[in-house]
Amino acid sequence: MKCVKIKGPKDMQIATIKKPISIDGSVVVRVKACGICGSDLHYFEMGQPLELIMGHEFSGVVVDPGSRKDLKIGDRVTGLPISPCGECEACKSGNPQYCPNTWTNAVGLALTNSGGYAEYLSCRADMVRKLPDKVTFYGATLVEPSAVSLHAVNLADVKVGDNVLIIGGGIIGLMAAEFAKLNGASYIALMETNMKRGKKALKYGKVNEIFNATDKDVVNKALKKSKGGFDKVIECCGNQYAVSEAIGTARPGGTIVLVGVSMQNISIPMVGTVMKEVTMQGAIAYTEKEFDDCIMLIEKKIIDVEKYIDAKIGLEKVNDACHELTSGGTDKIKIVIKP
Repeated sequence: MKCVKIKGPKDMQIATIKKPISIDGSVVVRVKACGICGSDLHYFEMGQPLELIMGHEFSGVVVDPGSRKDLKIGDRVTGLPISPCGECEACKSGNPQYCPNTWTNAVGLALTNSGGYAEYLSCRADMVRKLPDKVTFYGATLVEPSAVSLHAVNLADVKVGDNVLIIGGGIIGLMAAEFAKLNGASYIALMETNMKRGKKALKYGKVNEIFNATDKDVVNKALKKSKGGFDKVIECCGNQYAVSEAIGTARPGGTIVLVGVSMQNISIPMVGTVMKEVTMQGAIAYTEKEFDDCIMLIEKKIIDVEKYIDAKIGLEKVNDACHELTSGGTDKIKIVIKP
């Protein structure tokens, strides 16, 4: 089968490998669509791990149901890419994102389990989910990132009347705005360095205002607009500047949820953190329930995810798409691969 592999920093190439088979009852899926994720772009820029076949936001049709007696060839599916052990306290409590084995063989995130940047993939049987008829293959690629955003909003405990700031206008930030609005937030602002994306975010109707993160006075302007700080700040960039801005714009006693991931240590303003007694909460992935909830919300059209898809491309254009998405100048939010 054809696939796209990481060959070096900002270099991904078409390759041909053997089609995956069912192992330990796993379900083999012919990939119909796969989203390019922000975490994929980190790997793309680093060029590591070499030979990795990415793609954990996938949908497709079953070609081998493996151990799943309720599935048949041709069924439309998506799946959680994670690989939790199922036996530890984290798994038993419904929080597989804490399991130390979760990412060991994760689809598209581990060399041992190739992802959706390919014609076929294999997903652990208990992680596969049948798609409702009203959820398209393209809409299904947004289930996984939507679950990440839902998890962050749940951790932030966004409530009716809250002022919420989202830092970062990628798909995670924009879906966080969707869920914050659903929870009754009265004012939602977005802080973004790329004003093309910022202006586009306003058109989706969930964000009330945009702040230019490159403005040297952006923190003061945000504080003024929020009348002293935001109740909840959801940081979706994972760099030092964004985290510092999150601390600076949170109200005293406010909550900051860190969704963005930095591969390096960063410095933060401890004085602001301490003096304002902010609560800072990390967020990783999602629970199985949150993933399933997102399928239901998309099916019932409570959230509209396909509006965020800007392009649909073949495998041969993946490298160019990743260059565009890391350029800092595009207004594209989501690019979906059609293997």
